[in-house]
Amino acid sequence: MSSGRAVGAVGTVTRGTTNPNRLRRMDRWIAATLARELRGAADPLAVDLGYGAAPWTAVELLTRLRRVRPQAEVAGVEIEPARVAAALPYTRDGLTFLHGGFELPLPGGRRPLLIRAANVLRQYDEAEVAGVWAALRARLAPGGLLVEGTCDEIGRRHVWVALGPEGPRSITFATRLGSLHRPSDLAERLPKALIHHNVPGEPVHTFLTAFDRAWASAAPLSSLGARQRWIRAVRDLRDQGWPVLDGPTRWRQGEITLAWESVAP
Repeated sequence: MSSGRAVGAVGTVTRGTTNPNRLRRMDRWIAATLARELRGAADPLAVDLGYGAAPWTAVELLTRLRRVRPQAEVAGVEIEPARVAAALPYTRDGLTFLHGGFELPLPGGRRPLLIRAANVLRQYDEAEVAGVWAALRARLAPGGLLVEGTCDEIGRRHVWVALGPEGPRSITFATRLGSLHRPSDLAERLPKALIHHNVPGEPVHTFLTAFDRAWASAAPLSSLGARQRWIRAVRDLRDQGWPVLDGPTRWRQGEITLAWESVAP
């Protein structure tokens, strides 16, 4: 597999690991969270940045966004030319594939409403993250969103940060509840900006410790299912003062979204 810096593109070639439905949790959250902007956008364009060795994630993102806005488009951007060549047969109305990196070489200088970068920054140094975030945020259309995060190989556990043009707004923890032992299991999927900060004294560690305690306290609800236990634990966190931004509709999906400031290093 190729590695190193790609000529003419900004960034580093990633491992390219991908699987169908790996990003379903992130996609569904995006479709719900960005629905209003998608419906009202003059140019409902999304970028799947670093889609990997196969184009499944770009194809799936288009399908999910078009349930909200039938005119939505997706541009898959990959830094490895061979991956772009392999994806070209999947091109169709509303779905294109381009060679590039963080510079986002969109024709005509188009500015995307959404940039999704999943499992892209994990191999980078933490010191590089802020610069990448800033470069991508600067490419967003007004009202646009950058969603950057990490998940496991089959999408059971996923953590992502949502950023607007002004900076990071929220962090979402999402999991398949049937596979969860305790909420802090999600720590292994923290995005690069946080992965090295899950240590005592850091806000994200404090949050995950509180979540584990709330999960343990909700154990009597296990007989009703993991979903009811998760909902109670999230409600308890909110009652403790954690800035939970979503509600039961999202909690039922095995999600919790917090204000970024509550976990920022």
